[in-house]
Amino acid sequence: MTQKIVVYKTLPDDVAAWLREHAELVVVDPQTPGALAAALRDADGAIGASVTITPAMLEGSRVRALSTISVGYDQFDIADLTRRGIVLAHTPDVLTESTADTVFALILASARRVVELADWVKAGKWMVSVGSAQFGVEVQGKTLGIIGLGRIGGAVARRAALGFNMKVQYTNRSANAIAERDYGARRVALDELLATSDFVCLQVPLTPETHHLIGADELRTMKRSAILINASRGATVDEAALVAALEAGTIRGAGLDVFEREPLEPTSPLLAMPNVVALPHIGSATYETRHAMARCAAENLVAALAGKLDRNIVNREVLAR
Repeated sequence: MTQKIVVYKTLPDDVAAWLREHAELVVVDPQTPGALAAALRDADGAIGASVTITPAMLEGSRVRALSTISVGYDQFDIADLTRRGIVLAHTPDVLTESTADTVFALILASARRVVELADWVKAGKWMVSVGSAQFGVEVQGKTLGIIGLGRIGGAVARRAALGFNMKVQYTNRSANAIAERDYGARRVALDELLATSDFVCLQVPLTPETHHLIGADELRTMKRSAILINASRGATVDEAALVAALEAGTIRGAGLDVFEREPLEPTSPLLAMPNVVALPHIGSATYETRHAMARCAAENLVAALAGKLDRNIVNREVLAR
């Protein structure tokens, strides 16, 4: 019997063609009410991203594996998937370098006011040589605090230490021996990291423990000259508290690729702030990386349906069932 796979995000043509060699594909527009849930009821697996898959959508289905084209998996109820015996796969490795590039772009753009001053030039305001009103701050030699030193955090630390001679400190559930040895990273408590870092960079998944990890108290702990960088998940930062801190000058600025609600509302106060660099969640958005993510997710799904997947598994405990 031919296996049936639901596709709820556009795939590159060659990846879709490869999947068709292994299964029948049912392409669904997840914006059509009820369409994805209806398709899942008669499917063996599904591949996509940026859509919440609820337990109700899986009720009565024969789905055995789900593959998300992302490293994050907060759009799934992991405990429910495990209870149902459904394998969830993700793509943690292929987007590491492109996302770390985006993080460092936010650091540089925020420190040197790149977006603000580019708009200033385009508006015809560059009439004389720049003065202190247009000055930014140095990145070289500054202290970078990374909250969550996993794959992406480690790649950011490498860029910071080896490329910009930055002092790297971090908080993490466990020590990162490689970063400590190769980049001189120092593991510290969160309060110390916040109080002593020139740039605070969030690189954590969104979990109940990390929801609003950075709120009003944490922002007050930071230096007034510090810049907050978030390219992990929007809800790790209390956005209302961040707006208040930026308006009050509690911190210098922010570089953000993620937000509590996406797309960001056009009326968001963040968009009117010259000390905020706001990007449309482009962390991994290069042609090369997005293609590699799609191919990885497709390979994950085919292997999972064949009972052969041994990597990139979110709920590995399901294999012990």
